[in-house]
Amino acid sequence: MTNNNSRPNVVYILADDLGYGDVSCLNENSKLHTVNIDRIAQSGMIFTDAHSGSAVCTPTRYGILTGRYCWRSRKKHGVLSGYSPHLIEEDRMTAASMLKQVGYKTACIGKWHLGWDWQRKGPKPRDVDFRKPILNGPISNGFDYFFGFCGSLDMAPYVYVENDHVTALPNRVTSNDDAKAFWREGPTGADFEHEQVLPKLTEKAVKYIGKQEKGNPFFLYFPLPAPHTPILPTKEFKGKSKTNEYGDFVLQVDDTVGQILDALKRKGLEDNTIVILTSDNGCSPRADFDELEIFGHDPSYVFRGHKADIFEGGHRIPFIVQWPARIKPGGTCNDPVCLTDLIATIADVTNYKLPDNAGEDSVSILTDLLGSAKEPAREAIVHHSVNGSFSIRQGKWKLELCPGSGGWSDPKPADAKKNNLPKVQLYDLNRDISEQVNLQAEYPKVVEQLTTLLQSYIDRGRSTQGKPQQNNGDVDIYYGPNRIN
Repeated sequence: MTNNNSRPNVVYILADDLGYGDVSCLNENSKLHTVNIDRIAQSGMIFTDAHSGSAVCTPTRYGILTGRYCWRSRKKHGVLSGYSPHLIEEDRMTAASMLKQVGYKTACIGKWHLGWDWQRKGPKPRDVDFRKPILNGPISNGFDYFFGFCGSLDMAPYVYVENDHVTALPNRVTSNDDAKAFWREGPTGADFEHEQVLPKLTEKAVKYIGKQEKGNPFFLYFPLPAPHTPILPTKEFKGKSKTNEYGDFVLQVDDTVGQILDALKRKGLEDNTIVILTSDNGCSPRADFDELEIFGHDPSYVFRGHKADIFEGGHRIPFIVQWPARIKPGGTCNDPVCLTDLIATIADVTNYKLPDNAGEDSVSILTDLLGSAKEPAREAIVHHSVNGSFSIRQGKWKLELCPGSGGWSDPKPADAKKNNLPKVQLYDLNRDISEQVNLQAEYPKVVEQLTTLLQSYIDRGRSTQGKPQQNNGDVDIYYGPNRIN
């Protein structure tokens, strides 16, 4: 792979809050038939043990683009708002800036949620001058083209930005108090309709692919706003899943995936394009798990918890890859992988050597993709919950350094002290995938070994080989506003 003609295109489709159990090729009991996502699995490879870098969206997105765990940045817990300043450090390499160096065209279409710098006309964060260009957004981080919006679709302001400019000034204030279709009150652009955002982004992505030609490699990062709230399936998909609105919205996401695959095929680009379908974290409770249970559907599959949690349901996610030119169809990989691994993998594909200060937590999984791996590429994976709690997984062992879920499911962190929960949890995932039996008292040496390994990753500023690097601010191994000291 030494010239542009042989270098594959890369299309990264990042669904928002899509659960592992929502994908029919991953869940034999799924009541949602994701026929287009299943197409990727049939022509490529399923990863059964893939994880997001965090159980919520902003930190995962930081890790996807930088190959660095987000807790090394200034963002130690939670997510950004639609008015937050930029999170990616100005001198940090991203997957996009790296690929530009080796001749790729790069585009981001969709939900950014990594902050950018609005220019303001007053002292308050919301005093935005929408007539002025944004600063330190996707274009400043290696993308030649951007069309999308800043935060989640339930976070104001609701305006499209193309490259660095708002496409239409706000002309009204909108909000929605419905539990599933919820969005916060905020200024809304004249061309912005919440229900039409997913179709519009899909149209933009399809058109972008339609402009590409063989021999000119491109990277399309396509972070979807769905099926995150507001859960707003269009008329065509309402009732289609025969479950609830969330199920319908998942099928609309699946249709978007199908449109991308069809666009690549029409252009003759399918064979030498790496398509990765994944999610930024587990399914949100806004999907209404109790309602879905009536239909026999569980977005978390057999895993405990959901979005925001340190449990597997918070961060074990769909990860399905096709590359017809190199990946054999119908494959399955059971090795643990993480979404931070994108930048090292693509660097490996393009014969690019990452510098020591880039991709500090990124491991190439190219041998997994090609079916030639003799052992897992990763030594371990670090997990992170919404409140900043840590977990580390190595082999069958998963150590959680927090009481309770570290997130939104029971037991909630706020109840940990009242319920006298242990602040350390250790699970054998080979025997106990649903994380029910805490073995920390029985295996103190395993607890010590994993704690030491995690601390070494923190102290070295990286979890991969290379020169030690600096974290942005102190990192507390027992971090968490509701932890038990």
